[in-house]
Amino acid sequence: MSEVVKVVVDAMGGDYAPQEPVHAAVEAVKENSEIFVYLTGIEEQIQQELKKYQYPTDRIEIVPTTEVIETAEPPVNAIRKKKDSSIVVGQTMVRKGEADAFISSGSTGAVLVGGQVIVGRIKGVERPPLAPLIPTKDGVALLIDCGANVDARPSHLVQFAKMGSIYMENVVGIKNPRVAIVNIGAEEEKGNALVKETFPLLKETKGINFIGSIEARDIPAGYADVIVCEAFVGNVILKLYEGVGATLISKVKSGMMTSLRSKIGALLVKPALKKTLKSFDASEHGGAPLLGLKGLVVKTHGSASYVEIKNGIKQCLQFKKQGINEKIKEHIQEV
Repeated sequence: MSEVVKVVVDAMGGDYAPQEPVHAAVEAVKENSEIFVYLTGIEEQIQQELKKYQYPTDRIEIVPTTEVIETAEPPVNAIRKKKDSSIVVGQTMVRKGEADAFISSGSTGAVLVGGQVIVGRIKGVERPPLAPLIPTKDGVALLIDCGANVDARPSHLVQFAKMGSIYMENVVGIKNPRVAIVNIGAEEEKGNALVKETFPLLKETKGINFIGSIEARDIPAGYADVIVCEAFVGNVILKLYEGVGATLISKVKSGMMTSLRSKIGALLVKPALKKTLKSFDASEHGGAPLLGLKGLVVKTHGSASYVEIKNGIKQCLQFKKQGINEKIKEHIQEV
């Protein structure tokens, strides 16, 4: 019998809590017998949601908490003062080895601070990066970092490239993933001080398939598998990516309703179009893991639906099965 992976889901995190996190937990355990979910949060509210569903009750357990960290709260103070919050309790379970992973749609700052302070960094990891999978023409790419380290140093970006390569090869299944650094041109001499200093270091780094610079317009085309940048640039790329994607989908749908002819055409192409649009839906790829921690912490969007959270839970299963933390520890400590 396969080993069961225990995932803590923050039931109070996100714009649509506890409805969406609880729904995600139910669907995850129904779809995969190797998943066990702990739901941290206000017990009465979680129970009320669980009553709506039929599910294997032996694979979902409520871990009651009395506090909730709100999005607007200062992260460090919130982690320090709200010891009985769904985020702190959940991450503490990961630190103690009571669970394999923690996933939340709640306060990004609190999740990041808690990840470093409570779960802790792998020895040798300088800065854990947030690394979401983003859709491309040929599949997905890993954007690393997208929100954790705004003022990164060259050595941080080199570690991001290593950890990103490990993740893409073992979780996504891309052998020898292509690594590129975000730049304003393809030439090596271009870029700001950080990029210029990091480029030669990446060229010399063993164990990664560094292909050079990548311009933002080439990311959706799938020219690289691991997109390396500091968090300010990464977050701008991610948010623009999501905004343009949502706008295009909306325009395509509205354009198909402009006339009788377009409506008939829409019916004919609907199955193929639906499949294509789904492949560019970020929620299909789960959340952003905070790589380089002693345990797995995954952050999903604050507005995440149950689909995104459910896929994030499935990510945790693959992460654990492939021993990503052990592989990161091995490669980082080689330096």
